[in-house]
Amino acid sequence: MTELPGLLRGLDRRRFLLTAAALSGAGALGTLAGCTSPGSESGAGASGATGGEFGGRTLTSAAALPERFSTPLPIPPVKRPARSTAGTDYYDITAREARVEILPGLRTAVMGYDGIFPGPTIAARRGRRTVLRYRNQLDVPTVVHLHGGHTPPESDGFPTDLVLPATGGARFAAQAVGGTASTGTRDYTYPLDQRAATLWYHDHRMGFTGPQVWRGPAGFLLVTDDEEAALPLPRAERDIPLMITDRAFDEDGSLRYPAMDPHLVTMAGVDGDHMAGAAGDVILVNGAPWPELEVAAVRHRFRLLNASNARRYELALEPAPRGGSFTQIGSDQGLLAAPLRHTTLPIAPAERFDVVIDFSRWPVGTKVTLTNLAGQGGTGEIMRFVVARKATDDSRIPARLSTIEPLSTDSATRRPWMFRKGRVTSMGTDTAGWVVNGREFDPRRVDAAPRLGEVEVWRLATDAYHPVHIHLSPFQVLSRNGGPPGPTDHGWKDTIDLRPKQYADVAIRFDDYAGRYLLHCHNLEHEDMAMMATFRTSR
Repeated sequence: MTELPGLLRGLDRRRFLLTAAALSGAGALGTLAGCTSPGSESGAGASGATGGEFGGRTLTSAAALPERFSTPLPIPPVKRPARSTAGTDYYDITAREARVEILPGLRTAVMGYDGIFPGPTIAARRGRRTVLRYRNQLDVPTVVHLHGGHTPPESDGFPTDLVLPATGGARFAAQAVGGTASTGTRDYTYPLDQRAATLWYHDHRMGFTGPQVWRGPAGFLLVTDDEEAALPLPRAERDIPLMITDRAFDEDGSLRYPAMDPHLVTMAGVDGDHMAGAAGDVILVNGAPWPELEVAAVRHRFRLLNASNARRYELALEPAPRGGSFTQIGSDQGLLAAPLRHTTLPIAPAERFDVVIDFSRWPVGTKVTLTNLAGQGGTGEIMRFVVARKATDDSRIPARLSTIEPLSTDSATRRPWMFRKGRVTSMGTDTAGWVVNGREFDPRRVDAAPRLGEVEVWRLATDAYHPVHIHLSPFQVLSRNGGPPGPTDHGWKDTIDLRPKQYADVAIRFDDYAGRYLLHCHNLEHEDMAMMATFRTSR
């Protein structure tokens, strides 16, 4: 067999193929039932309206959908370490297929961490090393990425560092182009020498991140530290993570996604109608459709995560209280210097915001809806809070939360990164695709070589909606389109929401770990279709 370049090739409006080298012997079908491609359906509902606030298309469910606010909000379980030593906690997590009830009365096949969606929450302490002993009991390769983790390169989740299926995984080994392949298990080591923050872990397999994350492998990892613990913020049952996603369902409850290969074996990418991004018409919070939460009339802290593939949200509360709905206390990478008030809160895929909502501002009995001003119909509402009772509140929001020293950019190296549609030329084709600086992703190519400890200014520019994520280290937003940062750009960020024809300058300093990392669009359909670039840090 002729040796071909081992990366995702053949991008066009209809398909995004793995190379012949990567596909050798990979003809067997996976067993995850019911996750079908709209392209193979004859009925209505394969796709819906275009997404005005994210550029993609919304899939329409065929299943009977529940009445909104009829399901209690679930809270993902907190995982206990399998064992602990003086400085390390060891967690055993298994990715496996399970059938769970998302829509009432129906069972949905998911690829869940520990067989649940979302996966279990890992509660970690700064400076305590966390080792994730990961087992892949699925029928396809997977990769675990700790999003926001300050992590050595071998544990960062490079998209071709594959964990192959425990059974029959050898047929996928050639897909680990420029990376590594382990069979069945892999240890991911997270030093977690970083600020308290709301992180999350999810699948990152090259070419299949979109359909695989859609099917469930995502969970929270919450880092705490002494600084955060000393603040009188809401805690315990009043500190609640909210993973917001959107999905679409077939009549039998199976997940609907426009994958070119619904079995995730031989053909990556989505159909041409969803190349700009796939979204669903059902909003899930912690895996439940439009849930409801009873709250006391006191302050609650919510750790907001947009874990959707492509959809942006514009969060608001209805009825809105005077003086702003949300008090933001944290961003992607932890506490802000001081709290900020927001009436609405835009949140792009992979962004996190820690906010406090004071429910004493509504009378007992009020039903407060978390809405999405960027949506319509079912996507215009997210969940509902019911202010059920009065209670004692010993929390407060200090005027000062943390210290954030600005990075000095006086002698910084400046690098431009352009995220746009472009021409992809490979295997004799010349077709449209998503590229960074005019080049499709090649896992063997290095596109930048920053030095550890030195500040760089990166200009991130776009042609469409692109939430840009940088691995390894957080950044500070310096400006947007030459003006000041936006109202949600404060603090340390690792993902920035960029709109069409917009650019932002960010200051970043990579520390501690030399090796290979990524920057990419976190619209997962764009990411799967080559919108990634590699940088290698060195001393």
